[in-house]
Amino acid sequence: MSAIAYLNFDGVTEQAIDFYSEALQATEVKKVRYKNFPQDPSYPLSEAELNMIMESSIEFAGGKIMMSDLLPSMKSVTGELMKGNNVWISLVYEDKQKLEIYFNHLSADGHVITPLSNTPWSSCFGMLVDRFGVCWKFNSDADRFLDQVILSSHGN
Repeated sequence: MSAIAYLNFDGVTEQAIDFYSEALQATEVKKVRYKNFPQDPSYPLSEAELNMIMESSIEFAGGKIMMSDLLPSMKSVTGELMKGNNVWISLVYEDKQKLEIYFNHLSADGHVITPLSNTPWSSCFGMLVDRFGVCWKFNSDADRFLDQVILSSHGN
């Protein structure tokens, strides 16, 4: 089993899929629209809603992100979507060149918080917020760092 970041958008999932697929050099992209499923006649969807993304996934470098549009009619149940810093996607990958490519692509029209650099906990670490308001962390050595800290703390 694996944990997968799942992103909800307000009608721009199609654009997000295109952006993330290119930025992360996706190896596989899947998407299904609401119109691809039988509709409940008691709750008809507008043409715009029918064309929204119900479920999608992009796969890249052994990782996966899933995305969908939140239907306006669902907001009474789920509440309004809000951009925030409560969810981050962390890319842990030892290939520093690949991390740099992803970082450069995802930072386009976004905001770099921490440029990719060597830190005490990683030889290649950085953070950014992309143009959709999604927060990303990049780390080439996360597992090794955690293991070292855990091992050294058991010795105390």
